[in-house]
Amino acid sequence: MTRENGPSLAPLRTWLITGASSGLGHALAECVLRHGDQVVLTAPTLSGMEALAARHPRSALALELDVTDPLQRIDAVDRALTHFGAIDVLVNNAAIDFLGAVEEQREDDYRAQFEVNFFGAVGMIRLVLPGMRKRRSGTIVNVSSMDGLASLPANGYYSSSKFALEGLTEALWQEIEPLGLRAFLAEPGSVRTGIEHRTTFSGHPIDDYAASSGAFRELLAKLTPEMFPGDPVRVAAALREEVLTPSGRHWIVMGSDAQRRIQTKLSMLLAELEAGRATAGRTDYPGSGPAVL
Repeated sequence: MTRENGPSLAPLRTWLITGASSGLGHALAECVLRHGDQVVLTAPTLSGMEALAARHPRSALALELDVTDPLQRIDAVDRALTHFGAIDVLVNNAAIDFLGAVEEQREDDYRAQFEVNFFGAVGMIRLVLPGMRKRRSGTIVNVSSMDGLASLPANGYYSSSKFALEGLTEALWQEIEPLGLRAFLAEPGSVRTGIEHRTTFSGHPIDDYAASSGAFRELLAKLTPEMFPGDPVRVAAALREEVLTPSGRHWIVMGSDAQRRIQTKLSMLLAELEAGRATAGRTDYPGSGPAVL
C-alpha cells in the first residue's frame, strides 16, 4: 500500500488500534479514517469492525486480535506491516473491567484484567518498538483512565492494572524520547460508550462491604447514559489532535470528571507529602551524600 496521501504527497500515518470494535477505539478509528490516515482495527472478533473497514477498503484493515495471546499479537503486527509497510501509531485501548471489593473478586477475573489491560499492552509495545526505533519515528498511546491515578472502592483491580500501565509508560517515554519517539497516557473520565452494559461484578457480595462495594452494585443498576459526560467522538478527536500536533504533555486528561477527580487526588497527595516532610528527612543516614536518583 502507498504511504503517500493525496496530491500534496503528505506522508500517511498507519495506526494500529486495539479494542476497536466498539467504544472509544471504534470512534478513534472512524475519526482517523475520516481524516485520511490508515488504520489497523483489532479486537477479539471482527464483529463491529467489518462495516467500517468495508467503507474504507484501501485504508482500513480489520483483524481479530486477543491481546492476551502472544501468537495473535505477532500475527497482527506482521499482517499490519505486510499490508501497510509500517506502524506509526500504536493505541493500546483494549481493556476489561470487573467490579467488586478486593476481597470479593474472583482470582481468575482480576488476573484477566491484568492480562488484557497491562500485559496485553506490554506485548504490543514490545512488538512495534523495533520498527519505530529503526525509523526513529513513532508514537505509542496508552489509554489509561482517571482510575489510573485515582482509585475507587470496588474498582481496585481495574485501577491497579491502569496504575501499572501508567508506571510503565512513564518509564517508556524517558527511554524512547531520546530516540525521537513518543509515548503518552490518555486519561479519559466517564465516556458514553455503553460500558455500563459491559461491566459486571466479580465474586460474591460480602455484607461488611455494603457501604463501599455494595453501594457500587446498587449504583450500577441505576446507571443511565446521561451520567457519563464524556463524548467518545470528542475524545477521539482530541486524541488524534494530540498525536498529530503534540503538546509535549505526557498525561492527557479528558473529561471534566477526570479533571476534578485527578485534581482532588493530587491535592490530597501533596497535603500528605508536606505533612510527612519531617518523617522523610529523619529516615536518612545522618550525613549521607547526594542521592543516586
